[in-house]
Amino acid sequence: METWTDETIMQKVAKGNLDLLKLLFDRHHKHVYNFLYKMSGDRMLSEDLTQDVFYKVIKYRGTYKNGSFVSWLFTIARNSLKTHFTRNQRNHDDIEVLEYKPVESENLIHEDYSHLQSVLNKLDPSDRELIILNRFKEIKYEELAEIVGSTPGAVKTRVCRVLKKVKQMYLETI
Repeated sequence: METWTDETIMQKVAKGNLDLLKLLFDRHHKHVYNFLYKMSGDRMLSEDLTQDVFYKVIKYRGTYKNGSFVSWLFTIARNSLKTHFTRNQRNHDDIEVLEYKPVESENLIHEDYSHLQSVLNKLDPSDRELIILNRFKEIKYEELAEIVGSTPGAVKTRVCRVLKKVKQMYLETI
């Protein structure tokens, strides 16, 4: 059972075997939480939205069409985050202006990561999302293109441009 792919497990979940969802949750909940946390900077919100994402996996399991499970899952995650900020605009000015809240408190590592995170926070939300999904979550260009509704070539070009921007911004502020 542990050697089953995510896609195989999700196909079984879509057919009604909800007990197998635990395997998918165990494999991916930390990745979803980390993505949402890096995008929002809010731990509680990230926890709530992670729960919401897996609730939607159950609720909309019938819409899964045997594609890449990770693409489908992160599409749900990004849509949940977008919906949250659309509905709660009066509580949050915009996803772009949220302050970074450090995850860990180790001195040197913490400073390096907080500096990188502050640079990431200065990016447009769509650019930050691409970098987080591609570089931190290691989602391939093909899957990323499926998530954001683009072509792999366009996504690769955009990621390359954003990485250059991140490098420039990072080095300017050291």
